[in-house]
Amino acid sequence: MSQCYRGRFAPSPTGPLHFGSLLCAVASYLDARQRNGTWLIRMEDVDGVRCKPEYAEQILATLNSYQLISDEPVRFQLPHADIYEYYLDQLKQHNHVFPCNCTRQSLVEHQGRHPDICQSTTNKPHSWRLKTQNDVYRCHDAIQGTLLFEQDLTGNHPILKRKDGYFSYQLAVVIDDHKQGITHLVRGADLIDTTAQQLYLFDLFGWPPPKLCHIPLIVNEQREKISKQNHAKAVPNGDLATLKRVMYYLGIQTDHTTNIQETLIQAIPQWSPNTFTKQRVMTLQASDTHFL
Repeated sequence: MSQCYRGRFAPSPTGPLHFGSLLCAVASYLDARQRNGTWLIRMEDVDGVRCKPEYAEQILATLNSYQLISDEPVRFQLPHADIYEYYLDQLKQHNHVFPCNCTRQSLVEHQGRHPDICQSTTNKPHSWRLKTQNDVYRCHDAIQGTLLFEQDLTGNHPILKRKDGYFSYQLAVVIDDHKQGITHLVRGADLIDTTAQQLYLFDLFGWPPPKLCHIPLIVNEQREKISKQNHAKAVPNGDLATLKRVMYYLGIQTDHTTNIQETLIQAIPQWSPNTFTKQRVMTLQASDTHFL
């Protein structure tokens, strides 16, 4: 297993790297290194409106300063629109998608969800939505245990390609994970809610999905996650104290290390998903609120 392990960290360059993202990066890195696997970095910049090249450069510089370096060239999504278009065409040929002229305003009463297959036309500006079914998925998560998705595909047909021509995260992430041969995902628990849609797409394409491991999110006392939407601060580059706080939340002891390389080396054998209970959040300690 160790020879075929391929993991990845895939941030969206919509802002600088914050503490929560650094924690996810370190966890995925340690999981790959412990298994003698390959660890990749992917820039999920498929949204050409919100994602900025300067943020991608900043994120990569920060990861590099913590010696979190991709084993293969970093993959950017934006240049691969032709690949996403190819697989969208496959879904069109098998009648798994439909065009949609609906606006956000028209979906307000459904909280932004699209519950029905609408009667839209390609003669007007349109997105492409996935025809979902009431399929049930069950999978094992190394931290969360058995994940059962019973109603996740009911009453919503997610966008795969937007009206402005940009592809959705859901389609791109499935295609990229397959193309890069990703076998294991270590990522934040906020992505559990999107997992059923991804498993459904893997099924439609006939591809095996990666094994899953969702680590708890870091939240404040109001249970708000550290995120770009909540204006989380950028982590400082190459800061040993920051890395040690990451290790603390991962349940790893590095009290006596004196540099980043030594800290990572000592952390690799200590990393374990069993450190966590089946929880989706961890509360940030008061002494660490400067990361908010």
